[in-house]
Amino acid sequence: MPVIYPFTAIVGQERMKRALVLNAVDPRIGGVLIRGERGTAKSTAARALAALLPNVHVVSDCRFGCDPAKPDAWCTECRERVGRGEELPTAERPTPFINLPVSATEDRVVGTLDIEKAIKKGERAFEPGVLAAANRGLLYIDEVNLLDDHVVDVLLDSAAMGMNIVEREGISFSHPARFILVGTMNPEEGDLRPQLLDRFAFSVDIFGIRSARERVQIMEQNLAYENNAQAFRDHWMPREIDLSHQIEAARGLVDQVGFTKRDLLSIASLTASLNVEGHRADLVILKAARAQAAFEGRTMITDRDIAIGAELALPHRLKRGPFSQSEMSMEELHERIEQLQGSSSAGTPSEPSEEKSEESTSQKKS
Repeated sequence: MPVIYPFTAIVGQERMKRALVLNAVDPRIGGVLIRGERGTAKSTAARALAALLPNVHVVSDCRFGCDPAKPDAWCTECRERVGRGEELPTAERPTPFINLPVSATEDRVVGTLDIEKAIKKGERAFEPGVLAAANRGLLYIDEVNLLDDHVVDVLLDSAAMGMNIVEREGISFSHPARFILVGTMNPEEGDLRPQLLDRFAFSVDIFGIRSARERVQIMEQNLAYENNAQAFRDHWMPREIDLSHQIEAARGLVDQVGFTKRDLLSIASLTASLNVEGHRADLVILKAARAQAAFEGRTMITDRDIAIGAELALPHRLKRGPFSQSEMSMEELHERIEQLQGSSSAGTPSEPSEEKSEESTSQKKS
């Protein structure tokens, strides 16, 4: 098995790395689309992220890697086994990395039900697909813009719901499908339809690094990796372990991160002022802000967290054209948030908007 290039050894491309890490902290964010030139470490970053993620606790003999601690998200088979009084064996396994080929069909993605066996023998036979293999792991799609639109839609639906439900001729089978979705593409080869583009939570445009010093660093590190991949990875392993532990701790903290009415108003005012259509962007920004706070070990979000989330959630949702808003930097977004807060009414409530927010506030003080 080839030695994976370390995530922490990737030079530059900070926005791409942040987008990947936040999705690792909270896969419910909804995935990231990385658009960029050839040779800008898109696929390297996706594989490297999967390699550093913490091991997952699973039902050891489950085909779908169900989480023993979350019975509400178990597959049909695990629920039936427990219903018969069986005790589910558990184990730990590495985070799976699944590469979806561009030629994949819908049946290959969602899996298939054997209708003939169900009718003749009364048995529900399900053949798992890509979504089953990717559960609780990372699903990588290279050249996502070349994939059939319907297949992309199915993938995005499953990523949003965290569940794959297959129904044929009155027979139904479901299993969890919670994964980090990473799509990459070269815009020179065509773009995604706007309806599909909006379904990706984050979008990151990356370019070749222009700094000569950093380009030299890239060459030196790649030569060292090619010369002795294992020694190169061993050299970076302490940083890989630190980042892995930070992500694992953030996963346990993210649901405790609170926010105030003022934070929600900041997000809504920002998206409204930029004429962003729909409400998906607002929710993505909030989830990203909570993931960023958890990653830094905090239990309340800040304006900076909101700006970081907006920087990743808005680029592909801003209207393009001679009189429309172009991409904004995080500093510009932060400044705009402060301006919107300053122009809002002084009586805006700032109490925590969730029960967890009150708990988080007390944790922050303690």
